Amino acid sequence: MQMRWIFGLAASVAITAALVGCGSSPSEGSSKSETKTGSTEPSKTDGGDFKVALLTLGKTSDSGWNAMALDGLNAIKSEMGATVDTQIASPQAAKDAMRSYAQKGYQLVFGHGYEYNEPGFDVSKDFPNTVFISSSGGKTTANAGAFRFYLEQGCYMAGMMAGKMSKTGKVGAVAVLDIPSINSTIEAFYAGAKAANPKIITLPTVYFGGEGDIAGAKRATESLIGKGADFIIHQANDAAQGVFDACAAGKVNAIGTNADQNSNPSGAVVGSAVIIAKPAFLELAKQVKQKTYKGQVTLVGADKGAIDFVPNPSFTIPDDVKKLIDDTRAKIKSGELVVPKKEF
Repeated sequence: MQMRWIFGLAASVAITAALVGCGSSPSEGSSKSETKTGSTEPSKTDGGDFKVALLTLGKTSDSGWNAMALDGLNAIKSEMGATVDTQIASPQAAKDAMRSYAQKGYQLVFGHGYEYNEPGFDVSKDFPNTVFISSSGGKTTANAGAFRFYLEQGCYMAGMMAGKMSKTGKVGAVAVLDIPSINSTIEAFYAGAKAANPKIITLPTVYFGGEGDIAGAKRATESLIGKGADFIIHQANDAAQGVFDACAAGKVNAIGTNADQNSNPSGAVVGSAVIIAKPAFLELAKQVKQKTYKGQVTLVGADKGAIDFVPNPSFTIPDDVKKLIDDTRAKIKSGELVVPKKEF
């Protein structure tokens, strides 16, 4: 999850494009390393003295929240010659994983989820030479912070399209867990739908509660379809395929999140609220390597090119809806429109 975004960066960071995401707990209670092939063998790649680790709550092959973070990590590896490692770590195992990396001389540890903020905050005091960053969260120290991607902006635009184009007058959402970072993006989706169509009915979010539970995500989606929803957004992380498959079978429209999921083989995805994290990851890594990083919470959004809504070009969208999305995007970037979000 996944939906489900904050890393500590200087507020002036310029970010050019987008990768709830959003965090959720895996079913297993321990941490493990993961390669691109899904193996549990360590994925460490030697590339230099600068060492960076990524902790995720699910597989980085999810084509969404976790894959987006892996793209950022790979950019640090290729462009900075860093040694990188990835590991799946539940919230219960996070502190041990963070300590292990710090003891091995890793200078930067990303915890990709709201759940990693408090563990990073706690561990940072014992390892002043390692920087601990979480995506979302509010706790900071001199060497720990959070970086929140303002994904709500993309979800709001997605909601406007859904509100305008729904034939049943009902839209819904499926999420892996009931946590603030996920709920904030879903509420923004509903706010966008209401702004575009005050009469739209927003059905209660259905939570399926298991990282990677594709069958559970599919059942949750089917329940919304049964209630009449014809546009459904997800924060399901690596269970998103269950949402897409149910939407395809039910002949309704799915909204992707975190990464551009428009090309999903189901053919059900009509648009994606996206994050492009690569520039942000690189800028943060450079600050850490140069020892200029100072712990803080930073919000990065569409004005920095980090967030967008990408309609599927294969999906027919009326010109007035296209214009509405384009005008809304411009207002968000200029600051004229402030998309609602939860504070956490």
